[in-house]
Amino acid sequence: MAEAPDHDAIAQIRAAVRALCGKFPGEYWRALDRERAYPTEFVQALTEAGFLAALIPEEYGGSGLTMRAAAAIMEEIHAAGCNGAACHAQMYTMGTLLRHGSTEQKQKYLPEIAKGTLRLQAFGVTEPTSGTDTLSLRTTATREGNDAYIIDGQKIWTSRAEHSDLMLLLARTTPREQAKRRTEGLSVFLVDMREAKGLTIRPIRTMMNHATTEVFFDHMRVPAENLIGEEGKGFRYILSGMNAERILIAAECIGDAKWFIDKASHYAKERAVFGRPIGQNQGVQFPIARAYAQMRAAELMVHEAAALYEAGRDCGAEANMAKLLAADASWAAADVCVQTHRDCIRWRRSRPTSSCPTWPSTCSGCRDRIERPSFRGAAVSPRARNP
Repeated sequence: MAEAPDHDAIAQIRAAVRALCGKFPGEYWRALDRERAYPTEFVQALTEAGFLAALIPEEYGGSGLTMRAAAAIMEEIHAAGCNGAACHAQMYTMGTLLRHGSTEQKQKYLPEIAKGTLRLQAFGVTEPTSGTDTLSLRTTATREGNDAYIIDGQKIWTSRAEHSDLMLLLARTTPREQAKRRTEGLSVFLVDMREAKGLTIRPIRTMMNHATTEVFFDHMRVPAENLIGEEGKGFRYILSGMNAERILIAAECIGDAKWFIDKASHYAKERAVFGRPIGQNQGVQFPIARAYAQMRAAELMVHEAAALYEAGRDCGAEANMAKLLAADASWAAADVCVQTHRDCIRWRRSRPTSSCPTWPSTCSGCRDRIERPSFRGAAVSPRARNP
């Protein structure tokens, strides 16, 4: 499959990521899905290789890479059939700390995150009552003297909280009716969950293996020094971080689409019916070609958004468009992949795999061809917290 042009350095990064992901084949991910487990070994391997410290400056022990390089890392993880959702938050939450954190906060946390002795994987924003209406959140942070804030409230769909040491938390420090503007009055805190008291984490069982939770704060004390940036300006900081999140997740979707298109193309070349490969039929060719074109178009928008982010320019619209287009492209590619494999899928649902008419040339690898790992584990890891 043709690739968008890459700088030599990014091409080398892509190759290194592919080599690492080759050590974690489909069997690894399917086992995690069955057990609803977290991919600890995979995350550790990415950490040791320095990929999760991609956006941390070299002065703090990171790689000091660009957003385009970080997007390439996440894309390659997914194009290789692995799943970056176990760790992608460490990249996009990093932007808030890097752009708005104090020098002391960066010196305290970034080197440990870069080494892998600390994990920043949890992002506490969404709440049961407000949903995506972030400005209506109800979690409060009340100042206690000059030394601390007291946090009360609840977050939901906070992924990886059981597998993280730190949480980036958005809370209201000024009542809505007292804020000068609707977008003011929210503040961002870096919560050390290893030391926090009054913190309860409850796993949410989801249809897919996603390690998500709901989090409760009951008079949780957070040192005032853990406030990121200015009090009341947190919504603007979070929006900046969300641009990075959307770019990186869009890159993951491009990787997914490439994986699906590759599997569909190979199967169409190998599966023979009526004496010739099914890929010689336009009814099979055209949907794959359309999915490929849709993926490449979305890929261009991802590159545009990443370039704007790197340049420090406003990239909100481009980041949103990139995620929308890439998600649609990924979905379309997945549909095409399933449709291309439909004869094999239909047989497997009704008969033992060993009796499939394409056995053993095709169906012996059928699971590797089309079963995409959902990962997203909920099992307790060594870092897990008790609810």
